[in-house]
This record gives sequence, structure tokens and C-alpha cells, in this order.
Amino acid sequence: MLQHRSIFLAILFLAYSLYADILQLDENSNLERDRIHSARKAIDQIAKVPVKDVSVVESFKSMFHDGKISGQLRLMYGDYNYKKTATNDTYATAIGGVIKYETASLNGFNGAAAVYTAHDIPFATGKGASHNSELASQSGSYTEMAEAYLNYKYNTLNLRAGRQILNTPLADSDDIRIISNTFEAYILSYEHKGFSFLAGNIQSWQGFDAGLETPWQRTGIDGTNLIGLSYSDTWESNAWVYNITGKTNVIYLDGGISYRHSNTLQLHTMVQFLDEQELSNSGVTATVYGGLFEAVFHAIGCNLAYNKAVVANNKSSFSGTGGGTLFTSMDTMILDNIAVNEDAEALTYGLTYEINNFNLLYANGNFWSNSEAVREQDIQIEYNFNDEFLVATIYAITEDKKQATKTDYDWDRFQFLVNYNF
Repeated sequence: MLQHRSIFLAILFLAYSLYADILQLDENSNLERDRIHSARKAIDQIAKVPVKDVSVVESFKSMFHDGKISGQLRLMYGDYNYKKTATNDTYATAIGGVIKYETASLNGFNGAAAVYTAHDIPFATGKGASHNSELASQSGSYTEMAEAYLNYKYNTLNLRAGRQILNTPLADSDDIRIISNTFEAYILSYEHKGFSFLAGNIQSWQGFDAGLETPWQRTGIDGTNLIGLSYSDTWESNAWVYNITGKTNVIYLDGGISYRHSNTLQLHTMVQFLDEQELSNSGVTATVYGGLFEAVFHAIGCNLAYNKAVVANNKSSFSGTGGGTLFTSMDTMILDNIAVNEDAEALTYGLTYEINNFNLLYANGNFWSNSEAVREQDIQIEYNFNDEFLVATIYAITEDKKQATKTDYDWDRFQFLVNYNF
């Protein structure tokens, strides 16, 4: 397995290098980019299910006649090469995706349902202790009605009840494998002149981060109540309050600016703050702060990010249901992993390169506390053939920098994705 992977990586990097060498940098390229605040969020954005416009109709029958089908087909290979003695390497190849049907809108009302599914391909998947369960669960098969909602829209006011996709600082889809997170929730949102307001209640969630063995986990004893206000223009800011019942009360704040200095230089800087106070002696109490800086020159971006979690003994931090929103979150490693019983810090830096249909990311993250020190490197290459079809690879290398012998933090992970949207 490892020999085949190494050959594949070498061919892929060689092909990319040859292609890049013959391309000319377009000095008139558009520098405006989505504001992605971490390596994990960049990976999350590789492939999204298309959102199709909802038709407006004047009869109940036409709601279904003019409904639209959309979806996604994914083929994914993923493996882990463990360095710790007597630990089996794991791998799996799975096919799956999403198929969604959404009705047209009548008097502002419409509905939708989507099935998410993933199934291991037996001949290309490890057996027993060599099985990677991240793609399609331990059983090798996962199917769930992950979206099923009713929606009402009036101008920029929107009400949605049921199973749905959410992307908020502490509850997000985190689409980094085959099955992304979705939430059973009741959400009100409103937009006005760059401001976005959202409030509601989340009852449960499913997906990769929730665990594919037991779908629809509760997001608190009585769910999670949330309210947030966001603004995005040249300046961007977020102010959110979460009541994760039986676990913690959270205040999340961030803010920053994206400044275009010239046709070839764009600067982006942000700060963030997270305060958590435990409920019912859950132990989730922490204060986290951080910042990031990014400079984009022509098609090349450089970024630097830092987070620190202040955590007391017998306490821990919680970055949310879905990978977390911290600027230093990597593909696998996040600050929560070591912010337990003691303060912890993380420093990440990276490079991005975008030209024509190629996107390249390199990120280096260092995480440390008094008792632990972990380094993760992420390399991502993405090629978009068009708006519907893409291929992408991710190679993650994790090292325990504290222990002399190999530990559970010593491994590397390779993932290859073919994605088609329809």
C-alpha cells in the first residue's frame, strides 16, 4: 500500500511541477478570495454540493413539478501509516455522495430532502484491524436522510426547520471526508446591508465529526441555543453566543479587515476570542484567543496564525461540533487535543498558490503545552476541470515532538478524492 502511494504522490507532484513551469503568472488575476481562516477550512471548501436557485410558482402542483434535483458523487481513498510499534496501518476506498430534491417555492414556502451515503469498495479496503472507518463507518456502509427541512422565506427573512446544513463558528458542516455534518435544528436568519443575524436551536447532529457509528447525537442535554450577528464587507466581524445545555456557555468574537493595496497585493488580518464557562460540572471551561495575518501577492498567499487556550486543571476547551473555528485548526490536529488540564498554544504558517484551475496549499502547524508537543504538516493539491468535476489530494504528516519513542501522534495520512457535482 505504502509503495503504491509513494509512486502515486511522486507522479502527481511531478505532473504538477511540469504544468506549473509552463504557465505564465497572470498579473491581472483577481485577488479577491474567500476568507478561509485555517488549513482545515481550506480543506473543507474543496468540494461543496451545488446550491440551486429555488423557482417561484403559483400553484401547489407546480411546487413539485418545478422542483430540482442536485447532488454530488465522490470517490475517495484514505489511508494511515502509523509509526508506533505494533499498530496496524489502515486504508479504505469508498464511493458515495449526496442526492437532494428541493421543491419550488409557493408563497415563500418550500421543502427539501437529501440522502447522504458512503460505501466501502471491498477489494480496495483493508480488513479487520487494517480497515479505515472514517469514510463509511466501521461496518463499511453509511446511509442517512441527512437533510429534510421545511423553509419559509420573505425578502431576506428566512425560517428553516428540520435537518439542514449549518456553518457557524461552533457548529459547522466540516466537509473533510465523504459524509459532512448536518444538524437537526430550528433556525431564523435575516440579512440587511451587509449584516447577517441568525438565531435558533440545534437538537442533534450527524456526520464525520459526530461519528458514523451512531448518527444523530444530541448537541447538549436539551440541545444548543445560539444567536449570532455577522458583518462582512471590507471589514468582517462575528459575535456569537451559544448555550450548549449541560455542557458550557460560550461567547465567540472575531473581527478583522481585508485590504487591497494594489492590483497585485491584498492583505488580510483577523483576531478572535472564545470564552467558555462550564455547566453541570462538565469541565468545559477555557479562554481562547488568537490572530491571523495573510498577504496575497499575485497568485501566491502567505499566512501566519496563532491561538492560545487558557485552561485550568481538570478543565478542557471545546472548539465546537465540526472541527472548530480556531485559526490554527489543521486537517486532523486542533488545539482541543492538547488543551486539557493545562494551557496550550498553537502556531501555524502556510503558503497557497492559485493559477488557472490549480490550487496548492502547504500548512505547518505546531501545537504545544507543558506536557505535549505535536507538529502537523498538510499538503493539498486540487485541480478543477470545471465547475462540476475536480480531483484533489491531501497528505498530512503528524509528529510527536515531545517523546523519544513513537506515540499515537506519529503517523501520516493520505487522501485522494474525485468529485463530481450535478
